[in-house]
Amino acid sequence: MAAFVPRQVFPTLESLPRSYFLGHHKAGLDKMKTMLSHIDLVIECRDYRIPLSSRNPLFEENLAGRERLIVYTKQDLGSHGRQRDKTRERLIQEFQQPSAVLFSDYKDKSSVRKVLDFARAHTASVNSLTGSRMMIVGMPNVGKSSLLNALRRVGVHKGKVAHTGAQPGVTRKIGTTVKIIEGEEHGEGVYLMDTPGVFIPYVPDAEAMLKLALCGSVKDTIIAPTTLADYLLFHLNTYDPFIYREYATPTNDIVQLLDLLARKTGRLQKGGSPDLEASALWLIQRWRNGYLGRFMLDEVTHETLEAQRKGDEGIRLSLSQGRKMVKELRKQKSRAKFLNTQ
Repeated sequence: MAAFVPRQVFPTLESLPRSYFLGHHKAGLDKMKTMLSHIDLVIECRDYRIPLSSRNPLFEENLAGRERLIVYTKQDLGSHGRQRDKTRERLIQEFQQPSAVLFSDYKDKSSVRKVLDFARAHTASVNSLTGSRMMIVGMPNVGKSSLLNALRRVGVHKGKVAHTGAQPGVTRKIGTTVKIIEGEEHGEGVYLMDTPGVFIPYVPDAEAMLKLALCGSVKDTIIAPTTLADYLLFHLNTYDPFIYREYATPTNDIVQLLDLLARKTGRLQKGGSPDLEASALWLIQRWRNGYLGRFMLDEVTHETLEAQRKGDEGIRLSLSQGRKMVKELRKQKSRAKFLNTQ
């Protein structure tokens, strides 16, 4: 039998949706801007698995003028703690200067304490009698609310206040501030404000949209689950093609894998035919929860980071530009549907 050869590239899918910018995203961003004068520190969350793709330039444009701490969440889902991982993290820290950078796993107390220590030190430097007010922002479903709950649990030993979920959009409005650090003798402590996730108005790179969808930043109904599962299979085969050996031998054929998986896990439709969509969603969720390897989807090198920096002008689309592009894509799809019915 010939040795298995994984795909070297994933086909470009230009017809993919390129936006998930919803009404409450814009409303949330507008509200954040009005509250910025009362905020001492912006904590921006990005997904560790997609440190480039989960960056939203809208935050840098609209929340400028405040010190920023960038926290790469879900470190446990993308890192093995090896030297290669640490080297990559140092590279990210270097490229994000002058902003401070931390890497976090909300289930790890020592990781959460690092964020609390930074917040405490920043509050001390402000030297305010009324304490400190901070705002946590990020793309949808990057772990903002989970981090806020962890900061509160470790910082003041109190329970969960922010709702979390597997799908984006759980937090739709800016919440009240919650205390994460008790005040010193002459201070009120540190308060953190949860905010709704804000998506990019338009994603110029189709593969970046696949990465964001695979990590859960858009609802699973936006891109076909079988397409996402195929993109996941592409990465699984690059990482370790035997990691799904419980269900199938190494393959580049997503339909073959989902068929076998459906039969082995009992995801069958009436008549016994395999439910490929349900199997695709199950496979995706297994990876999101860390059961099918821990690896990054973004390639992080000097070259890719520099390319992102140079490409900022192309990425920094205004809201009006983003809306125009989305409307034009919808018109094109409507025309195509009309022509197909003629």
